[in-house]
Formats: sequence, C-alpha cells, structure tokens
Amino acid sequence: MEDEIKQAIIIRSDLEMSRGKIAAQAAHASLMSYFEAERLDPKKAKLWLDSGEKKIVLKVSDEQSLIKLYTAFKFRQIPCALVTDAGLTEIPPGSKTALGVGPWDSKGVNEFTLGLKLL
Repeated sequence: MEDEIKQAIIIRSDLEMSRGKIAAQAAHASLMSYFEAERLDPKKAKLWLDSGEKKIVLKVSDEQSLIKLYTAFKFRQIPCALVTDAGLTEIPPGSKTALGVGPWDSKGVNEFTLGLKLL
C-alpha cells in the first residue's frame, strides 16, 4: 500500500498576523510548495490533486524554528517553500512568515512536524 500524500503549512505564531494575513501567507506557502513538488515528482503532485489535496496547518513560535524546519526538509530533498513577506501591509519586509511542505509522502512530512501544534 502506497503512503498517503499530504501537505503541511507551517505558520509563525509570534508575528500576530490577522486572520486574513495568515490565510494569504498559507495560500502562498501551499502554492509555492506545490509547484516545487510538481517539479520534483509530477506524478506524486497529481496524485495529491486527485485524492483531495490533504493538508494540515501547524504553527511555530519564531523565525528560527521556521528556518530550521525549512533547512531540514531541504536536506531530506522533500519539496518545500519558505514565504518571505514583502512588508506592504502588517509586518516588516523580509519577515519569514510561513513554510509549505509537500505534497509528499506523509512519512516524510511527519518526520519533522509531528511535534508541532495545530494553528
């Protein structure tokens, strides 16, 4: 049986973004990460699309934690994308706001996210 495919969206909770800003950052992370997954494994990306686009939204408490996760996923060659805000609305330019991981095998996504709390 093939492993389930899912995507994780990880948001920084320390930035005190509005709900709308969080939604926008999550959307950026999801799309950017999807395109990276599609580039690395088009069949897996299509399987995710065809199977309901399972995703989970989690949180970290600071930028350092977000960057550490990004580095770990990159090292494992799991598709991911780090969102850097332009600073046009609520937060300073250059702030790392979100991380998209996958879609990829749940086992790979879970490797570094199991200890994170839901947003």
